[in-house]
Amino acid sequence: MSSTEMLRSRASRRWLLKAAAGAGVAVSGLNFGPGYSRRLRASAQGDSPLAGQTIDMTILGIAGWPPSRLGVDMATELFKPYAQENYGYDVNFAFEEAPFESLFQKAATSLQSGSAQYNIIISDSQWLGALAEPGWIVQLNDIIAENPDLDIKFTDTAQQAYRVYPDGSDQLWGFPQEGDTIALFVRQDLFSDQAERDAYMAAHDGEDLPQTFEEWEEVDIDRYERIISFFTRPDENLYGTALQWSKVYDFVSCYSYPFMWSNGGEAWDAATGQVEGILDTEVNATGLARSKKFLDYAPPGATNYGIAEEVDVFTSGTIATCLQWSALGPQMRNQNAEGGVADEARPVSPDDVLIVAPPGFRQADDSLNRVYTLGGQPWVLNAFNDEAHLQVAIDYMKFWYLPETQLEFSRRGGNTAVEAVLNDPAYEDLQPHFRSYKYMITRSRDFWHDPNYAEMLAAQQEAWGAYMTDVIDDPMLALQYTACQQQGILYDAERSEIEPSEACADISI
Repeated sequence: MSSTEMLRSRASRRWLLKAAAGAGVAVSGLNFGPGYSRRLRASAQGDSPLAGQTIDMTILGIAGWPPSRLGVDMATELFKPYAQENYGYDVNFAFEEAPFESLFQKAATSLQSGSAQYNIIISDSQWLGALAEPGWIVQLNDIIAENPDLDIKFTDTAQQAYRVYPDGSDQLWGFPQEGDTIALFVRQDLFSDQAERDAYMAAHDGEDLPQTFEEWEEVDIDRYERIISFFTRPDENLYGTALQWSKVYDFVSCYSYPFMWSNGGEAWDAATGQVEGILDTEVNATGLARSKKFLDYAPPGATNYGIAEEVDVFTSGTIATCLQWSALGPQMRNQNAEGGVADEARPVSPDDVLIVAPPGFRQADDSLNRVYTLGGQPWVLNAFNDEAHLQVAIDYMKFWYLPETQLEFSRRGGNTAVEAVLNDPAYEDLQPHFRSYKYMITRSRDFWHDPNYAEMLAAQQEAWGAYMTDVIDDPMLALQYTACQQQGILYDAERSEIEPSEACADISI
């Protein structure tokens, strides 16, 4: 059997049916639509101008981030034999990495010298402008026009966040590698315990603890606070929740924005570059304060929490719920590659965890609104690649978006952004976190794609981190300082015609 046939056969039969059986449902197979059938036709060996050659590729990605690792592992395990069979060339993949907070600098240091050191880069979505404007990455419109297999329908959210710069234009720069949204991870073993339920109902006039995804859909932020207050028991080393409050990279920004956006707040006006008067509003100050209030229900030291710290504190059994990126679904469930327990020494097992939508925010009309921060990353292609390396990168993108590959990526825990995959009824049963991810992808949004992203973020993290750690005690001051700094950054870079106001001269932290 050929490698292509093996990939198709294993993905569509054993892996899909195993996932379905584990979920207790019958699945007939994912239906990817008529447009996908042509992608399965293998090229005859020798059709590629690279036939007979050996090409060494390097992917730059995020250290310690499972989706980045998946992209490289699958390139080696699956694309390498696929390329040998279908294109007639041999390809080797190396992986370079850096943490979130230093990856952009590592990429930029190489790219600004005109280097093709990293042939494919897993970029954070907000970096598109900073990578595109200097000409460091390939604009993809012509490549997609020449390669119809890459004309793929992604979700609207993914299209705008991971592909387009400038915002609102038709210029494409990225391919979605990993979609991501914030999810709520719940210790279902605690929530379903009848003694816990009885105690909670006795304390809250008969209100029960939510038990199902559907019941969590109806939970607003006030009810969520009641729940996490109930589970905050320092004497038992048990706490109600954790968010990401760290000033490292974008952690506190990503987990504070939902408290603002869900109640109508905004970060800026992307069309004019106005920040002052938009970010520093009462609704945003209230949201920032509410985010800080949840530190009351978190373990000591939570102002240092980022991604890894949340995984550790949740799987150690110290918190009852956790707001975390859905991409960490397997890790948050303490799950190994086979679906079993990854670390027997940790008290949380995969069956203990329910993954649901994060709490909503009650509106004046009594409806619930959720506008959370979008995570995830696109692939971008180095503009300094020679023809051979660019061709391999394009071939890999074609392979990556084959339905079999996206299915295997999903089976391993990756979040697809391909609309046909997301919309298939079988999709949600492949991983426990997929239902929440799919639910939230239309309720999430990105922030700036501006080339000055790094400077704007640094000012914001400094101010919001200072507020979370009590260096300053006024949320409005944190927002005013941020707005003044960002307005100055955009004005000085000639990205906005709006100068910082005179009041900014007297604002400091």
